[in-house]
Amino acid sequence: MLVLLPPSEGKAAGGSGKPLDLETLSLPGLTAARAEVLAELVELCVADAAKAQEVLGLSEGLKGEVAKNAGLRTAGARPAGEIYTGVLYDALGLASLDAAARKRAERSLLVFSGLWGAVRIGDRIPSYRCSMGVKLPGLGALGAYWRGPMAEVLPAAAGDGLVLDLRSAAYATAWKPKGEVAGRTATVRVLQSKIVNGVEKRSVVSHFNKATKGRLVRDLLVAGHEPADPAELVTALGELGYVVEAEAPAKGGKPWGLDVVVTEL
Repeated sequence: MLVLLPPSEGKAAGGSGKPLDLETLSLPGLTAARAEVLAELVELCVADAAKAQEVLGLSEGLKGEVAKNAGLRTAGARPAGEIYTGVLYDALGLASLDAAARKRAERSLLVFSGLWGAVRIGDRIPSYRCSMGVKLPGLGALGAYWRGPMAEVLPAAAGDGLVLDLRSAAYATAWKPKGEVAGRTATVRVLQSKIVNGVEKRSVVSHFNKATKGRLVRDLLVAGHEPADPAELVTALGELGYVVEAEAPAKGGKPWGLDVVVTEL
């Protein structure tokens, strides 16, 4: 099973240990592309802080992120699973997983990133600010930039099991599973259900969406479930107490769509 996750906008502070070494990151086929994005991002932030703030879409309160990016080559690095924070990662609770679940997490979780392309949770990276929606002056829109390198690397990383796609729309632009891989991919939407005047109303609520996705992944890891395909995933989630409505694709080579319906966190 390969689980595709979005990163978090907010990130924990970097470590005090060794700085980034691109050669040690997972998916070595992305190394050259990572080096290219890193070089342009650092150069931009060093040369023109005001332009960098505009390109990165940072408010005045976040302009300090420019200086952080400028020092990425020498900043201390930590495992990506410690860098990413926020609602989804709080619910996932990597730090409190037992040893067996942690090993499954290190093997199956892949976090997408505008800067790194995608990393495993054990990969050591510095804290940074660069979303997939950023358009760098030289390389252009990062979502489009990463499509080529990702298409070369991720089909092999997906192996022959389930691909559980929990990414937000911006990060999904960097890689869309195709063909046989798409046929064993499941995308998940979380819907909050409320009864209003006796009628059920369903809506997508960001907090419910992120928290439920984090909890869902944690429950699969703790239970040791590794579904081989979307149909097995539906069964596994049902056994874990989730209300799931699945829509199989009308033809082969397309992802399944799964709605997870919740009433409360």
